[in-house]
Amino acid sequence: MDFMEKLLDGVVVEWKPLGEIGEFIRGTGMQKKDFIETGFPAIHYGQIYTRYDLSAKKTFTYVADELARKLRRAVKNDLLLATTSENDEEVVKPLAWLGEQVAISGDMMLFRHKQNVKYLAYFLQTAEFQTQKKPYITGAKVRRVSKDNLAKIVAPIPCPENPEKSLQIQAEIVRILDKFTELTTELTTELNARKKQYHYYRDQLLGFEGEDVEWKTLADITLKSYSGGTPKAGNTEYYEGGTIPWLRTKEVKFSDIQSTEVRITSKAIEQTAAKWIPENCVIVAISGATAGRSAINKIPLTTNQHCCCLEIDPTKALYRYVFHWVSFNYENIKGLGQGARGDLNSGIIKGFKILIPYAEDPEKSLAEQERIASILDKFDALTNSINEGLPREIELRQKQYEYYRDLLLSFPKPEEGAA
Repeated sequence: MDFMEKLLDGVVVEWKPLGEIGEFIRGTGMQKKDFIETGFPAIHYGQIYTRYDLSAKKTFTYVADELARKLRRAVKNDLLLATTSENDEEVVKPLAWLGEQVAISGDMMLFRHKQNVKYLAYFLQTAEFQTQKKPYITGAKVRRVSKDNLAKIVAPIPCPENPEKSLQIQAEIVRILDKFTELTTELTTELNARKKQYHYYRDQLLGFEGEDVEWKTLADITLKSYSGGTPKAGNTEYYEGGTIPWLRTKEVKFSDIQSTEVRITSKAIEQTAAKWIPENCVIVAISGATAGRSAINKIPLTTNQHCCCLEIDPTKALYRYVFHWVSFNYENIKGLGQGARGDLNSGIIKGFKILIPYAEDPEKSLAEQERIASILDKFDALTNSINEGLPREIELRQKQYEYYRDLLLSFPKPEEGAA
């Protein structure tokens, strides 16, 4: 706060409606099929969610010049906004445009203004903006905010009566937040390099070129397989006060499972298909978008019906070795999906083949599996664990960045000052 006092140097910060400091302009029609390899730079609204971070000055895609002339175009310093999403938090995702002219699609707006564009983009990421935006979100499955409602949201503008001084203050705040972003980017680059290294060694370890190995099915090395069920969602007797962990497929993420987001009651176990499974099973999701993902439950738990849980026979294989094999073959398993949603089933999972080293010598086989699993566990912790390794470091840096971002942009509002 001392820093902020020195930075502001006595100037007043006014919370002004976005509609007073700029103009919202909606984009025009553009489809993904319109993209070509070279031409006029163009951005589809969906790319703001998947291809860009907070700012950009060049595009990944282009459209024909003839089409570009018919489309709405943004210019340098415009704030681009993706304004539709199935997720409330992602509605109105900002992108500070720092390049030359670019064509933009529908379901996107540009905000034309005279402020520091990255300053505005950072503000649109804050908890304060999320709070102000929430009452204006409409729609059922597809959520959106209209430009008229966006214009009502207020943003902190330092000394608006002195634009030059205001931009200097905004630029300094942006400089500090950019530093935090750079730190996270450096860690992410390091993580990506380690992931490539991990994949290389995993391919080598599980390739078994020239070694004594034998193909088995997962059923061959499984003591018992389990499925589960979903207690009826409106029945409070199944959920209220529940203490039994209940796993959903969206929580199956190539990792150890120490807890679940939802808990159910003993009555749910008695009256539905949900059932206990022992710890250290290899769990494979078998439904839709999650099909093929795997995990290990480090606690006894129950699951929904879209999980296939394999209790591995410890005399034939190590569960961690099997987990690494299944994770390694994610794309192959996913490719066995059936129907429009690509669903799997327990028969497909149990029929999937696995290479077992020295299968005729159980003691030697388990020792080799232990060696391989131990190496891969170390790489896995470094590259994937949210409790240790680089992902944990990135998460901490991200939280630190968000804390200071909100602090740097949390100027008191008039009513707060009066109180």
